Amino acid sequence: MPSRRRVAITGLGLVTPLGNSVEETWRALLEGRSAIAPISGFDPSGFPVRIAAEVKNFSYAPPPPYRKLLKYAARHVRFALAAATQAIEDCGQSPRPDNATRWGCVAGSGMMANNFDDLVRFQRCFAANGRLATRLLFDPAAGMPDPIAYARNQPNAGVALMAQRFGIRGYTGAVHTACASGGQAIGRGLRLIRRGSADMVLAGGFDSMVNPIGLAAFSLLGALSDCNDTPSRASRPFDRTRNGFVLGEGAGFMVLEEWESARQRGARIYAELAGDGNSLSSYRITDSHPSGDGPIQAMREALRDANAQPDEVGYINAHGTSTIMNDRSECAAVNAVFGLHARRVQVSSTKSLMGHLIAGAGAVEAVICALAIHHSTLPFSANLEHPDPQCDLNFVRDRPVQCRLGLAMSNSFGFGGSNNSLVFRNPEDVRQ
Repeated sequence: MPSRRRVAITGLGLVTPLGNSVEETWRALLEGRSAIAPISGFDPSGFPVRIAAEVKNFSYAPPPPYRKLLKYAARHVRFALAAATQAIEDCGQSPRPDNATRWGCVAGSGMMANNFDDLVRFQRCFAANGRLATRLLFDPAAGMPDPIAYARNQPNAGVALMAQRFGIRGYTGAVHTACASGGQAIGRGLRLIRRGSADMVLAGGFDSMVNPIGLAAFSLLGALSDCNDTPSRASRPFDRTRNGFVLGEGAGFMVLEEWESARQRGARIYAELAGDGNSLSSYRITDSHPSGDGPIQAMREALRDANAQPDEVGYINAHGTSTIMNDRSECAAVNAVFGLHARRVQVSSTKSLMGHLIAGAGAVEAVICALAIHHSTLPFSANLEHPDPQCDLNFVRDRPVQCRLGLAMSNSFGFGGSNNSLVFRNPEDVRQ
């Protein structure tokens, strides 16, 4: 029986609240610089929560032939285009006419159907009695709505624009499973290469819910930290004083490549993408089961898929949102899966510095795992001063840890019960 095709990670790209490139983001993580601050993109004064982790000083200008694509790109899609460009440039390969059908593109997409400004324009088209005044839809004096607003904010808009921008002609798809989206998109890219449907895949995730609608929705759920006066300390996963997560925004992408092809062309391989595990908790729409049932299934499946044992894992980039239930559920799951090794595997949540990027979180954190293997450095959990006794894991605290990393795991658990775990292997440990 032929051996299974292995998958190499050969290109990385990031746009995050910590920086608009891989290098900037990685440096800020290791220095422990928080990206959480008072919201500047709109006036949040009427909200109980007035802080977030926003992308700063961002601009994206594609080559002239592709400038027209920006007309169709919402803010979070521009993050995706910028991060994807970095990843493709980093890998040293791009789709050509002779191989474009062997390239795929899979992206975890954001949760917003329409942004706030577009909704305001539509609101102006309602008469005093609350009925839609259709004549106002076409009246420029009334501030008519943008006619392509609906198309611009579809979940598959980003992947469509990326396929156009880079000339990808193979499999394309959008994954929309809340906070698990980015991780599941990367896992789908893994499977495309394994089954021979693609030789290279641009995979990742992107989102921005830092807007009045997103802030209102999560505030009503009571899910956000309201530490408005101390924003840099607001996100404190696994700390017993934690009181909710912090909204973030951004994008993360990687180029996945069939292993032998990457090796033969002398590509820089950051890590092997070795395993992908998924489950659906079906417990509550906003919580995992206290036992960690769904995450347990995802982690075990990812390890099985990677043909790895729990005691081989050296680092877990935890979902670690900084909510009471999520953190305890994830810790229970890690203890169940790793047993005695749970006291040795090192764990951190990078959401402590960049907030929760929702659909983009899993992809950004997958990139961070690849960087941790490549640089033999583990990022730390900030603001973890008083660990919750029910979160009894071996956390990386206060400073990064220098160590060779053989296997790393990234967890992403989403509203609605979707769970994803990815396993990454040091390329030096891949048996040819």
